[in-house]
Amino acid sequence: MLPQWVAPDFEQRFFRRLNAVVEPAVRSGWASPVSLPGGLIVLESTGFKTGKRRRTPLMSVRLGCYRIVSTVRGDRAYWVKNLIKQPRARYFVGGKARKADAIVVIDGEVAVGQRSYKRGLSALVAMLSTCAKHGMVFVVLDRAEDR
Repeated sequence: MLPQWVAPDFEQRFFRRLNAVVEPAVRSGWASPVSLPGGLIVLESTGFKTGKRRRTPLMSVRLGCYRIVSTVRGDRAYWVKNLIKQPRARYFVGGKARKADAIVVIDGEVAVGQRSYKRGLSALVAMLSTCAKHGMVFVVLDRAEDR
């Protein structure tokens, strides 16, 4: 929660300006190593209001064929709202685009995403659901090419 003295649109303006600088560099492969388990990605989602492509740089953790991203901003993060409405997305890592389906875990429950999981994914989603009860949102990006 932001302090009351902060302008209501400050958070949105701040992240848009930051993302405008970071996004092109990460999408091209800079600061987005494929070999490390953690790093920056650019998530490309469909705008929940406009239907236009939206790109957001995010920190991610690779766990096998999955990428996990999170935010403490909850559903104030537009990329979360976008994925809830349209869970098919792309993300860029190492300069390459990868198609993925998003599993959005919010308020301790799966808000959107597949309901039948591959082996191992159900335990991961259950663990993230426990953490998401405390205001965080987790998204598991399941690469479409790996199915």
